[in-house]
Amino acid sequence: MINMSIRIYFIVAAFLVHSSIEAQTQSDAFNKKLASLLSHSAKEITVAEAVGKKDVLFIDAREPNEFLISHLKDALFVGYDDFNLKAVESVAKDKQIIVYCSVGYRSEKISQKLTKAGFTNVRNMVGGIFEWVNEDNPVVDNQSKPTKNVHAYNKTWGVWLLKGNKIYE
Repeated sequence: MINMSIRIYFIVAAFLVHSSIEAQTQSDAFNKKLASLLSHSAKEITVAEAVGKKDVLFIDAREPNEFLISHLKDALFVGYDDFNLKAVESVAKDKQIIVYCSVGYRSEKISQKLTKAGFTNVRNMVGGIFEWVNEDNPVVDNQSKPTKNVHAYNKTWGVWLLKGNKIYE
């Protein structure tokens, strides 16, 4: 009986340690930057986990000029500075939602707002569209055509976009 209790303790402890590890990108340097930037207070998902998900709504939490350069196919634009819950009023509260921005900071904040508003299946995509492109996943332009262009936010943050064409307009 004691051996069984000890086994259960170690199984639970291992689960808790594993579940407390934040989602990460493929770059150790990018992970260190994100660790100092994100509060990890929203549920997270990696790009690798997000790719190929079925019946998911991607939400873009960047600004209009960033979205127009490129975004994930079929993503819903909600913005960040002018975010309003009306943008998602037609979305079911239990819909699987993945929120992204450039690297994960703004999308973390929007993920928190969505969760507070009663959405139950929201994840922040760590590394954002930068990591999405860095891992060779496609993006589309404002006419839904494939593009290599990605709004790199600014030159400080653009260093984390390793692939694609950096646009700063």
